Amino acid sequence: MGNIEIQRSREEAVDQTPAAGCTCGGHDEDLPELDVQAIPHTVRHAAVFGAIESLRPGAGMVISATHDPVPLLMQLGQRHGDTFSTEYLDRGPDRWRILIRNAG
Repeated sequence: MGNIEIQRSREEAVDQTPAAGCTCGGHDEDLPELDVQAIPHTVRHAAVFGAIESLRPGAGMVISATHDPVPLLMQLGQRHGDTFSTEYLDRGPDRWRILIRNAG
């Protein structure tokens, strides 16, 4: 097992490149998809924001929900302005899928 490094700030932790210390054994080549319905409602937005805010510049992920997540997307815009771009991949009626990319 590789060494575990404790970072002093979120920025230092996020700025790590895989070659600089990731020892998980693999990296996502495809866009990860997060089904928000699988997250308990009481922590859902916090968990989704944690995932989104961990994206490196240029990286993206897909969030998937059984409803149009307009409140979450509005919060994203209020918190981060144009730092993240969004694009609907599917618009219901059973599933909404939105690509979120760190535009930084």
